[in-house]
Amino acid sequence: MRHPVVLAVVIGAYVLAAIAGLFVLAGDFGPVLLVPLWIVHAVVLVVLVRKLGARTSSTYTMLFVVATSVMSVYVADMARDDLTLQRRGERVTAAVVKKWRDAAEGRKARDYDYTLEGQDGTKVPGPAMRTPTDLYDVGQKVTVIEDPRGELRPKTPGQADATGDELGSLAFALAALGAVGWTAWQGSDAARRRSRGGEAHGAERSLVGVRDSGATPEEQEEQEERLREALRTYPADRRGYIKVPAEQYPDVSRQRAARIAWELGLRAEASGNRGSWRFAEKVVEEVPLD
Repeated sequence: MRHPVVLAVVIGAYVLAAIAGLFVLAGDFGPVLLVPLWIVHAVVLVVLVRKLGARTSSTYTMLFVVATSVMSVYVADMARDDLTLQRRGERVTAAVVKKWRDAAEGRKARDYDYTLEGQDGTKVPGPAMRTPTDLYDVGQKVTVIEDPRGELRPKTPGQADATGDELGSLAFALAALGAVGWTAWQGSDAARRRSRGGEAHGAERSLVGVRDSGATPEEQEEQEERLREALRTYPADRRGYIKVPAEQYPDVSRQRAARIAWELGLRAEASGNRGSWRFAEKVVEEVPLD
């Protein structure tokens, strides 16, 4: 990619637009619509991130960006309920008339629920008030903000403060943008490495030409480009190695593969390959470049 900064800005703007759009839709639609949209969002991200040319897998970046985007939308949606309650709610003094704890469901936290009754003897509209810990007893009076429409749970003024949720949503969105920026930087760094190695590669090819396999320069160039793409996108194993089947690149020498890996910030392992080439940032025995 010749202009990684421009592409990174485009991807960042797309991520923010996706978060904003899905946040709007989350208020009116359920998982039946939102899940397919998140999947489409992930696919588009993979395509865009791969164009940055980073050495790390575009799939990993996509998963992180999607995960942080989901959390940003989820936390922002909670903030929306609090803001709505503050805007149209009414502050009243109510008494606790019933109290219970949620039934146990695996490791899910068991919240405490309270049925509230206003001073006029009518039930406070909406679902029961909920707290993560036991704060109130039956008969105790508490000041809450009630939703006249009965759609939102009553909350105390402190519970209805959306500042924390707003900051949390912003933090997740910034983390997603940070992942895009980091990937763009890696792609730019890899491009600089390829550029530095390009002149040496050209001189090498002018001296040694194409290997004695009968392949044309175009065919060898195509295999080298596929090797670069594999090194950029293949996931590493638990030991940090990227394994590439050597038979898929019959016209690329082992030394040439090591040179290509070096241009991308990797080293080629010289031992224990068992029919595959192995590459990593640090290796036990490096294949010599010359």
